[in-house]
Amino acid sequence: MILRKLLVPLLAVVSLAPAPAIAQTYRHHYNKSAAHRRYVRQRHHRTIRRVGIGAAGGAAIGALAGGGKGAGIGAIAGAGAGALYDQHKRHQGQ
Repeated sequence: MILRKLLVPLLAVVSLAPAPAIAQTYRHHYNKSAAHRRYVRQRHHRTIRRVGIGAAGGAAIGALAGGGKGAGIGAIAGAGAGALYDQHKRHQGQ
């Protein structure tokens, strides 16, 4: 009985004690070559071009259909379509 009175609180305290932290090291490799930076810049320009062309096309069609307000709505819809097209092409690797 005495052993149980001593052992139960001792186990409770030991189980709540924090475990020692294990030191982990990580290696990060950042590709900052000129070729990689050029690739990223070209990829961003391609995205901007695709979204811009979609927005311009949507604005033109919207202006023909509904005037100024239609041009704004068409530009937003065209930009969204251009962004979807860009994601599709990126998934294909182009």
